[in-house]
Amino acid sequence: MIEVHVLASGSDGNCTVIECDGEAIMIDAGVSCRKILSLMDQEGVDRDVVKAILLTHEHSDHVVGAGATARKLGVPVMCNPATFSQLSLGNVDYIPFDTADPFDVAGFHVTPLPTSHNAIEPNAFLTQKDDKSILLATDTGKMTFQIEAALKMADIAVIESNYDNKMLADGPYPVALKRLIGSERGHLSNVDCANAIRRTMSDSARQLFLAHLSKTNNIPDLARDTVSEITGIRRLKIDCLEFPGDTRTLKA
Repeated sequence: MIEVHVLASGSDGNCTVIECDGEAIMIDAGVSCRKILSLMDQEGVDRDVVKAILLTHEHSDHVVGAGATARKLGVPVMCNPATFSQLSLGNVDYIPFDTADPFDVAGFHVTPLPTSHNAIEPNAFLTQKDDKSILLATDTGKMTFQIEAALKMADIAVIESNYDNKMLADGPYPVALKRLIGSERGHLSNVDCANAIRRTMSDSARQLFLAHLSKTNNIPDLARDTVSEITGIRRLKIDCLEFPGDTRTLKA
């Protein structure tokens, strides 16, 4: 069984641990090391099972705790060279990968998939083991064809549903920032997320987790309602974090 521990997801930081057979990878470390360790304890994740920290891109809400956590756990940091060139992680073991080239780590087969975001070379991750596929795709202003193909095959899809269109339009952000968020190098709206899910629906069961919700431009209930209305999926089948400090474990 694969367990996906969503420790943090949203404007204040992002961190997910994918675990199977006593080994795990951490994807992003966007909160402090102390907070990550506390959240791992909260979810019952043994610190010794984590074998590597994989980074999607260089923005602080995905990397701020990466260096300290890598040193504390004694594990390497993995990201593409372009992303690493933007980081200041201190003394860490670094293992590079190339976006779109699969690699194996901690018993998982991992494929980094290109996203469309205002970062140097951002990517999502498709993680596979024992005929199960886990997609973690956030921080993208559009669905690349690689992510959409992965979304269709995923047993668990952790997918961005960052903002509500009306809340963003009426909200406090400067006009230029609103345009960036709504652009193809920004984030996915609730509607964009729902349409992608609808396009990739199949007969096989798929667990859906809405990720990276904006604390300013979205509300968990609104995100779930929008996705449910557009896709026809029952609202109870659509999950997300509800409040700061909330965590979740999904199983496939």
